[in-house]
Amino acid sequence: MRPSVILLTLAITILLYEHWGTATIVEDFNHIERCKDSLYMGTPPRGFRDSRLKKICQHYADKPRYVTLFDSKNRIPVYSAYTFKKTEGDRRVDYPWMYEPQLDGNGNMMPFPTGYLHMKFEDSQAVLNDYSDVVLYERGHLNPDQHQSDPQDRAATYTLTNVVPEIREFNIGPWREHEERIRVRLNNFCRGTAYIVTGITTTGNMIRRNNQDRVGIPEDVWSAYCCTEYDRNAPTNIRIRFPTQAALAKNTKEGNRVQELTVQDLENYLTNKMAIDKNFQLFYDNCNSPSPLPPYLHYAK
Repeated sequence: MRPSVILLTLAITILLYEHWGTATIVEDFNHIERCKDSLYMGTPPRGFRDSRLKKICQHYADKPRYVTLFDSKNRIPVYSAYTFKKTEGDRRVDYPWMYEPQLDGNGNMMPFPTGYLHMKFEDSQAVLNDYSDVVLYERGHLNPDQHQSDPQDRAATYTLTNVVPEIREFNIGPWREHEERIRVRLNNFCRGTAYIVTGITTTGNMIRRNNQDRVGIPEDVWSAYCCTEYDRNAPTNIRIRFPTQAALAKNTKEGNRVQELTVQDLENYLTNKMAIDKNFQLFYDNCNSPSPLPPYLHYAK
């Protein structure tokens, strides 16, 4: 085949790839068109040192929905980052649970096949059987469906690459209350786009199945949002929680109260708990809204 034909074929392949939105594990979230839309200023949290972590641009129905940094050794997400959509907060229970073909190939997330059948993807991610005989833990969303409004966006949250084992009492109690509190706050007082990053820390404890370590169990669950366009006339106790606010809680049966704190305090805490470097930052430029003024006027009164 002549070189010109090879180049033409390659160009057509690339155009089809970009048109249909079929994705693979990416080196950078910006590699996939619209994947970066889930991130404030198109920039993911920086400073994660672990080279085995996989960047997933979560696709559903040929469209990027949100992004996940995934630990394929522990078979859990380190974080999911998404844009908040105003919603009534109702929870859906009729979406099928899905797995992520991207960890072993290409494509959109897919529903689990009916019945148990060992497949290649089980080596790199959790499967439904990992949770089926576990009494203490439930599948806890990092990107929760009640923070999304479009049915397809909501369906896309039901992939096991977006959930972690959460103690049942914590999942249905303090953490669900926190998700609802943030939903109401952003619904009422965020006037622009709200970007949320929700993640976990681990200590090495695992859910086991067939005498094998299968799924990492979070020690902490944390979250932070960034909304630079908000209601400046909101009550003071609300206004001080903009443009950013964070939350942190223990994934335990007791002592699991959700503590709200500044993003900087959360970053300081995570620096001592995770494999991250001194440049760790959840939001680009700490979620400071870009100013239309030249730098020398930024602080002019």
